Amino acid sequence: MNKKDIAQIRKQFKLNNDLLKISDIFNVYIMKESSEIYHYESQPFEMLDQDQQELFMDNFKKLLGGQLDEKLFELKFQRDAENSSQLILHQGLLNSDAEGWMDQMLQIVGKMLGIRQYEKDIVVTFIRGEYLKPMKRRNAEAEESERDAVYSHPFILCSINNTQEPKKELLFDYVEKEFKYHFTVDPIINLKAPISGFLFPCFTDHAADVNHVLYSAGKVHEPDYQFIVDVLNGEETMTAQDDKIVFEEIIKDVTGDQLSTATLSNVYEEINRMIVENEEDEPPKMDSKDVERVLKVSGLEDINSEKVQSAYQKIIDDDKYEIKATSVLPKFNSKSIKISTKAANISICPQDLRYVKQVHFDGKRYLMIEVEEDTVIEGFTMIPETFGGGSDKE
Repeated sequence: MNKKDIAQIRKQFKLNNDLLKISDIFNVYIMKESSEIYHYESQPFEMLDQDQQELFMDNFKKLLGGQLDEKLFELKFQRDAENSSQLILHQGLLNSDAEGWMDQMLQIVGKMLGIRQYEKDIVVTFIRGEYLKPMKRRNAEAEESERDAVYSHPFILCSINNTQEPKKELLFDYVEKEFKYHFTVDPIINLKAPISGFLFPCFTDHAADVNHVLYSAGKVHEPDYQFIVDVLNGEETMTAQDDKIVFEEIIKDVTGDQLSTATLSNVYEEINRMIVENEEDEPPKMDSKDVERVLKVSGLEDINSEKVQSAYQKIIDDDKYEIKATSVLPKFNSKSIKISTKAANISICPQDLRYVKQVHFDGKRYLMIEVEEDTVIEGFTMIPETFGGGSDKE
């Protein structure tokens, strides 16, 4: 799934939407002390009152929020996994019997209980539904509605949520005119911040992909690898942060850990060009040949295939590994690059790196920034100075 596919299904989670039909909701309450199921219940989603439906809809939207390879990860299922979650979920998707659907989801819960004891009571929520995607865009002049022809995408979504201890409160009774201590024993299910979950199957454009599952982590750059491997039976994945570190280490190894700001700016501009050119397709990936080409067109000399392949092998032990271009590029149109010095912290856009230089003068290092206009500090316009000297007005 790309970010467009995810955004499309995510925005469907709202009430009274005829493009999203949720048939069943299945909640499982798990006790932290025993790591056992305390209670579970399944019911048609439409049987919930509207306030409950809205709470869950917001929860599902939060689960599918975040950036790919940072909080959301498309995982390929392992082949020949024992007690395969791919098979369990696929059977649950096809099962028209409510009891059979519950049994299959309880198998997933059983795998969760097998990997750890949770620190708090948790609630695991499963829904199964149908996402309807119009085959063509709306045409105001056409007699046929865009919804007369749709793609039908059955799916299962799982959201895992912590519980919170109920609050102890002091209330004032207006009638009796007295202060009262109020304490509710029922735990609160925190639907505002799901700790994990997944969507099965993945959707790419108009097609369902049952060989992949979309996993959602509780925190950015912190996927739960034990959950990924032992519960979902997915292959381990690299986060965008991991990819960025690998890319930086490869560049350092190839260049000897030294790079001018102009060259680094060229590197980022070339990677951005690759991303823009492939905007409608999957995000481009860079193998060793692509990295070699990027470095060469960015102005670096003495770059060859052997050097780059050797760096790949040294850093990640795989000269065939592909790095996602979107993972290594700082946000291109914002001041996403931070330069920290003892005297000041500066934020600039990647393409503006070419205007920044570190120079040596009279035995000292200086950070020099090329500017086209007068610099104003606290309302005062700075007097231009000759480099290493006084004011050029002297």
